[in-house]
Amino acid sequence: MTPTGVEALGGFERSHLVRAGVRSLLMAAALVVLYFVLPIEHRAHQSVALRLGAAVALFVVVLANEIRLISSHDRPMLRAGVAMATIIPLFLVLFAWIYLTMSHSAPAAFGGPLTRSSSLYFTVTVFSTVGFGDIAPKTDVARLVTTVQMLADLAVVAVVIRLILGAAARGTGRQTTPTE
Repeated sequence: MTPTGVEALGGFERSHLVRAGVRSLLMAAALVVLYFVLPIEHRAHQSVALRLGAAVALFVVVLANEIRLISSHDRPMLRAGVAMATIIPLFLVLFAWIYLTMSHSAPAAFGGPLTRSSSLYFTVTVFSTVGFGDIAPKTDVARLVTTVQMLADLAVVAVVIRLILGAAARGTGRQTTPTE
């Protein structure tokens, strides 16, 4: 019987897989740690649209860079895994940051002030479509931002994952296509 899966990989390939896994975990953990330790400035005058725009711009820049890195990487599928471990937590942390700053600027936006933990929790429940209902947007602005997140969630699942896997396929194709 021929081994399949991880057993079929040689030591060299296994080491790349382990390194990619460790890098993925470290990247996701670093984003969450940064979310919990970076100070949140209290600027009640700063618009939600500005925060949302800055978050979307950062997300697009990181996504474009990840796609570029995947396409040119020696192991594009492994790099795609690392990219997913960067993009999804970044998306969640950015929306948690928006909700947190909204709550600090307008405590009634969510029926009470949100902590860093409750902002992240709310973001994940919206992303996963679980929506327990214990935290809910109470103002029109909070409802609009939550609606934007819901629509962006669909885009992340449908478009971003496809872009990352497409870049990995192109990178793999580049490696298997003989040069003339």
